[in-house]
Amino acid sequence: MDAMVWLAVMIILIILEIITVGLTTIWFAGGALVAMFVSALGGGTVLQIVAFLVVSFVLVIFTRPWALKYIKTGRVKTNYEGVIGKIVRITQDVDNLNGTGCAVVNGQEWTVRAAEDDKKIAAGTLAKVVNISGVKLIVEQYEEEATL
Repeated sequence: MDAMVWLAVMIILIILEIITVGLTTIWFAGGALVAMFVSALGGGTVLQIVAFLVVSFVLVIFTRPWALKYIKTGRVKTNYEGVIGKIVRITQDVDNLNGTGCAVVNGQEWTVRAAEDDKKIAAGTLAKVVNISGVKLIVEQYEEEATL
């Protein structure tokens, strides 16, 4: 194959990488770059394809784990994930059977439900967010630990 074909393949793979933003095709773009050099040096089509495949898979196997570790340095929790584990003050009585309960978290009012249907939590008390179901906080009554 012609070196220009490999150049086109490499450009397409780089564009796909930019679109996907997930470190998916960049490894194969590296393989296309090596195949382009093999083509420019007069290597046959079979040698170009072998170079493309070998370099691509070597890059995937040996550099992808490293790149994921250092380039994607930890996932940032979204707003709702950051709420789980927080202690909130209940602003409206929580009663699952009557469908009531509210709390304000980070300036936003949330509908609140108790983790157990038979538990009621009075307004003004503290509760710990244990889960989120849709747009509702699932909470348990929070008892402050006594310090000795």
